[in-house]
Amino acid sequence: MNVKTTRKPQKRVDVNYEQRFKMQRYGSDNLYPQNVVDITNASGTAKLCLSRYEKFVEGYGFNDEALSEWIVNRDSITMDDLLKSVAGDITRFNGFALHVNYNVLGQVTEVNYLPFEQCRLEETDDAGVVSHILTHIDWKGEKTKNGRRQLVEERNIERFPVFNPDPTVVMREIENAGGIENYKGQIMWFSIAGRYQYPTPIYDAVITEISTDEGLGNIKYRNARNNFLVACMLVTKKGLPRIDENGNEVEQKMISDEDMRQFQGDTRGSKIMMVELENDEDEPKVVEFPTRNFDKEFTVTESSVVERIYSQFHQELFYSIRIGKLGFSGNVMRDAYEYYAGEVTNEQRFIERAFTMLFKNWYDNMIPRDFSIKPLKYISADNNDKYNGE
Repeated sequence: MNVKTTRKPQKRVDVNYEQRFKMQRYGSDNLYPQNVVDITNASGTAKLCLSRYEKFVEGYGFNDEALSEWIVNRDSITMDDLLKSVAGDITRFNGFALHVNYNVLGQVTEVNYLPFEQCRLEETDDAGVVSHILTHIDWKGEKTKNGRRQLVEERNIERFPVFNPDPTVVMREIENAGGIENYKGQIMWFSIAGRYQYPTPIYDAVITEISTDEGLGNIKYRNARNNFLVACMLVTKKGLPRIDENGNEVEQKMISDEDMRQFQGDTRGSKIMMVELENDEDEPKVVEFPTRNFDKEFTVTESSVVERIYSQFHQELFYSIRIGKLGFSGNVMRDAYEYYAGEVTNEQRFIERAFTMLFKNWYDNMIPRDFSIKPLKYISADNNDKYNGE
C-alpha cells in the first residue's frame, strides 16, 4: 500500500465561497471557530491545556515595562491588555485580528482588539489578493443588539479594508469614505497558516479526543447521579390489598417507576428496596442487589484520550507530573516550565513581528519599540515550591 491507495482523510476546514456576501466560508457551515470553541469549552482537559498554553504565550508580558502600560485607544486599553487578548486568540485559533484607526495624515492613532471568530475573508481577486475583511458580531445569528436579533444578513455585516499602513493608500481610503469622520479604519488580520489562509489551531488533530473527553465526563456524571445504587432488596409478604377512598380495590405494581427513582442518584444511594410478595406462604428474605460501575470500563479510554490531548498541546511533561511518573519537585517543575516556554516561542515571535509592523506607523514616536515578550518561569521562594501560572 502506498500514498496513492490509502484512504484519504476529510479536509479539516472546507473553504467555499458564499456568493451572497462575496466571502470565503470558514468551514463548510462558516462556523469552524465557533464550533471548536464549543467543543473545547465542554472538555475539562482541553480547557486546562488551553489555559496553560495561553499563559505561556502571554508570558510575563513585554520586557519593556513602559510599553506594557502604554495606552493604545480611547477606552484606555494598554499594550498589556492587548497582548493578553491576542495571546488568547493565537492559542485558540492560530490567528488574531486588530482594528486600526488613522488620523488625516495616515498615521495609526488607535488600535482595538477584534475577536478573531468574528472575522471572515472576502473573496480573492484575480491576483489572489484579499482586499476586505468581513465582520459580524455572531455568525450563528443568535446574539441580539438593542433588542434585535443580529441575523447573518448584509445589513449586519461590516467590511473593512485589510491592513495597509501606506499613507497614500490610507489617504485614498479616507477620501473615498467621504472624510475622516466617515472612515472606519482597517483590520490587521494575521494567520499562522499563511497570508489569506484560514488557520486551524494546534489541537485540531485531536478534536475527536477532546469531544470524547466530554462524553467520558457525561458517563461519570450519569453513573454518580443516575445509576441504580440500591444496597439490597427486602422481600416481604404483601398483606391485605389496598383499598382506595371509594372502597375499591386498587391494583399495585410490585415496583413502580416512582419507586425506582427513589433509589437513583448519589444522594439516595445505599437505600433498601422493599418488595411485597403475592403468596402468603413465601417467607421474607433479603436479596443482594449488585450495582455496576461503568467508570472502570472506560478507564483505558479515558487515560489514552487525556494523554493524547496533552501531547497535542506539547504538554507531555505536565501530564507525566500529573500522573506521578516524574514525581514533583522544584527542579522537575523548572525543567517543565523551561521546556514549554521554548515550545511557544514561535507564537511569541509571530506576535512580536506583527506588533513591530503595526506600531512603526504609530503617530507618536515616543512609544517604546521593544515588543519582545518575557518568558514564563517557575518560581521557588524560601524553598517552598509554588506555581507561577497553571
